[in-house]
Amino acid sequence: METAIVAGGCFWCTEAVFRDVIGVSEVESGYIGGSVENPTYKQVCSGATGHAEAIKLTYDPHAISYAEILDVFLGTHDPTQLNRQGNDVGTQYRSAIFPLDDAQRAEAEAAIARSNGEHGGKVVTAIEGPAPWYPAEDYHQEYWEGEGQRNPYCLAVIPPKLMKLRKSFQTKVKA
Repeated sequence: METAIVAGGCFWCTEAVFRDVIGVSEVESGYIGGSVENPTYKQVCSGATGHAEAIKLTYDPHAISYAEILDVFLGTHDPTQLNRQGNDVGTQYRSAIFPLDDAQRAEAEAAIARSNGEHGGKVVTAIEGPAPWYPAEDYHQEYWEGEGQRNPYCLAVIPPKLMKLRKSFQTKVKA
């Protein structure tokens, strides 16, 4: 099993997408890339800590490669929006990849180049790190499967992302 860390706006939304991806066995919401140790959701939402809302994936590289993880990531959020995804605005909602080693960094650079080709060179997704990972509070984990299906924000944002996943990455979606 291997690990990937990405930030693409609201972690509830990116978590929901990757829970449906073949080969991904665990998805943890959390915070990365800031200056405060063990930040809280309230602190991160203020934008003052420098952290991004992110997800940490555990995946089977025999079922899905890191490059494919990054293609799904870049293909299911808007990598051309600087410090925002939809109505979520601030550096905590930035698009970023946090490679864990030099091989992941090279794959991240290649994935951004592929995505830039699809978006006319307008991708703003950053490559950051290394940086400490801080798991989000328990109530943020598996949010879509629980509270999220009653949350108007999630109901407006997550289903279109899931439809994009199913349309653009058909062979990578769990049955």
